[in-house]
Amino acid sequence: MRDILDQIVKWWDAGETFGLATVVQTFSSAPREPGAAMAVGPGDDVVGSVSGGCVEGAVFELSGEVTAAGQAVLQRYGVSDESAFSIGLTCGGIIDIFVEPVTRERYPELGEIAAAVRAGRPVAVATVISGPGRIGARRLIWPDEDEPAAASLGSGDRLDQAVDDDARGMLAQGLTGVRRYGPDGERRRDDLAVFVQSFAPPPRMVVFGAIDFAAAVAKIGKFLGYRVTVCDARPVFATASRFPDADEVITDWPHRYLSRISTDERTVICVLTHDPKFDVPVLQVALRAPAAYIGAMGSRRTHADRLDRLREVGMTEQELARLRSPVGLDLGARTPEETAVAIAAELIQLRWGGSGQPLTATDGRIHHD
Repeated sequence: MRDILDQIVKWWDAGETFGLATVVQTFSSAPREPGAAMAVGPGDDVVGSVSGGCVEGAVFELSGEVTAAGQAVLQRYGVSDESAFSIGLTCGGIIDIFVEPVTRERYPELGEIAAAVRAGRPVAVATVISGPGRIGARRLIWPDEDEPAAASLGSGDRLDQAVDDDARGMLAQGLTGVRRYGPDGERRRDDLAVFVQSFAPPPRMVVFGAIDFAAAVAKIGKFLGYRVTVCDARPVFATASRFPDADEVITDWPHRYLSRISTDERTVICVLTHDPKFDVPVLQVALRAPAAYIGAMGSRRTHADRLDRLREVGMTEQELARLRSPVGLDLGARTPEETAVAIAAELIQLRWGGSGQPLTATDGRIHHD
């Protein structure tokens, strides 16, 4: 929903009624992930997508019906349905879509959600999508346990507490999905389904080395949804004009900058300095910090020399095993732009568990969990 938030908040601010369709669960080769959303506003204006084109027509019609009736619906689309081909779902997947009517009265939390997203403040939204509870009941959960969640899901404090605990764990990992409970929050029951959508700040990508390769990596990192920082100790090169796609450009020694910022399990660190006096100190810090990916550019000879230098300063083999170097997948990349694609490909492979092989050479599912 993040992608369409600005538009739907405009409708919400204006007091309009619109239909909001959200992917809540997927199976097999579904084209969009949970959290993808489409809204049908005044004058049948459509924003967003729930399937990349497969079922948009059917969801458009259902949104109109839901808006008119004022009642939310959980709808499943899949190739097992006789109507699957007629609505365009031919990819082989199954998607569950929750469609609800939205007004300021029905969704009073939307303004608060939008403000949190704009401020980069994490928040999770828990919505009852099926079961004996009040369908569409919603609750905002913040990372800080001392900050009370607004509203109740309608089945008592024990359900609220169980959902709050799970939602905070999902929010910390940036996860979105369905959790199932009993009416009193029993986790081994299947009576009630709650969709938890995490609005976590974008993951960070920190690129060290203000070179032409860094400009290309910053651009593709921004395209993939990262908040990109470029850092270099040389002020003549570390300028905003040279890295227009970066969210910030920092002039500082790489290891000093990395030592004073916070990283987490979603952070990507790309060391492109290509100079031992920069990359060895910063890798000392990086390899002992939380991160999803730590990559360093250079030839195999440079990599071997770098490992020797890192061992000399006390890095263990377990720590060195975290380093992805030479950086990127083997695509035969040569230019900065091609190298950036190779790095992006490796990031995607690690995120989703892909093989890195051509799809024509593999069998089974295309989309990995």
